[in-house]
Amino acid sequence: MRLGIDLDGVVANFTEGWMSFYNREFGTSLVFEDSRTWGDLVNLTHFAHIGEFWHWASDLDGHSVFRHLDTFPGAVDALKELVGEGHEIVVITSKPSFAVEDTYQWIEEHEIPTEEVHILEDKWLVAADVYLDDGPHVLPGLVENRPESTVCRYVRPWNHPLRGTVDVHDFGEFREVVLTRA
Repeated sequence: MRLGIDLDGVVANFTEGWMSFYNREFGTSLVFEDSRTWGDLVNLTHFAHIGEFWHWASDLDGHSVFRHLDTFPGAVDALKELVGEGHEIVVITSKPSFAVEDTYQWIEEHEIPTEEVHILEDKWLVAADVYLDDGPHVLPGLVENRPESTVCRYVRPWNHPLRGTVDVHDFGEFREVVLTRA
């Protein structure tokens, strides 16, 4: 099966990544658990609007924040196991234009097992049998536009239950959904 996998918040720990740089530069002590809403990029920082945050995040040690992210423990191994079981990983992610090259480098460096990467806002435009995403603004579009697919909501504090999605809390649960669908 084609598995449409989001990166940030699912495979890549975007929240800890930006917080680490922010803490170092501004002397704060933010932690992952502090992030409760999608707007925390502004709510937890001194930035007046999201544009200021993205301007800052576009050049951290010579690369955008997206080049410096760690993976969530076990995420890459789980993707490799799914590929080993005959599934195809299709990365479907949204990024600011300044982060595209860093994203491709990050995928290569972290050995994400994919040969297909899509960077776009309307993720439903890319067909998949099963999707895994955490974006509260993405999930409704997947449910509405891909009724033939299984849409998994990676449960995070910044998203809420949504009719038509299957809640998963980790890649073990996601793998179970894939196995029952296969």
